[in-house]
Amino acid sequence: MVVDDHPLFCDALELTLRSVGDFADVATADRLEAALARIDTEETTPSLIVLDLNLPDVSGLDGLIRLKTKAGDTPIIVVSSMAENTIITGALKAGAMGFVPKHSNRSVFKDALAVISGGGIYTPAGFVETDTSSQTPDAMARLATLTNQQGRILQLICDGKLNKQIAYDLSIAETTVKAHVTAIMRKLGVQSRTQAVLVAQEAKFANVLPFGD
Repeated sequence: MVVDDHPLFCDALELTLRSVGDFADVATADRLEAALARIDTEETTPSLIVLDLNLPDVSGLDGLIRLKTKAGDTPIIVVSSMAENTIITGALKAGAMGFVPKHSNRSVFKDALAVISGGGIYTPAGFVETDTSSQTPDAMARLATLTNQQGRILQLICDGKLNKQIAYDLSIAETTVKAHVTAIMRKLGVQSRTQAVLVAQEAKFANVLPFGD
């Protein structure tokens, strides 16, 4: 099963799996909930799941954790454009059997399948495991300094929303959103929205802060 919300990449990955892994039947899902529902309704669980971390209905590693719980012993390969060492380390600790950067060619997927079928864990070339034991509490501490409104805005940033969309969703001015984004980056000690998302994912943001009134 391929779980990815980009149709072109999903089609390409399906062709890749059929050619390098001899998979006769490749199911696809563009949302985590669709993948979970499919596993519930099928008589057998997939022999392999390929998962994109950046799905519309999940944040950070929560999707991987939920899918791993539902799929049991089925190996999961994470395929993502976010290939920083911290993200890869987090995915492996959350139960992924391999991590393949989205820009990888077909031979890399073939190598990953070979390693996993042999009972190993596949990591991309150049990967260096990071020590997240000290980073996660620090990320949580920084996230805890955000106000409820800043927490909501960061969650929407993690969902891929632009300032104009966030302003519409929260019924506030776009200039107000910009001011909050600046404050969020200052509190998290980052220089860009992408870095802010990484901090949020590192701490499993959806489970860290309650978004109360």
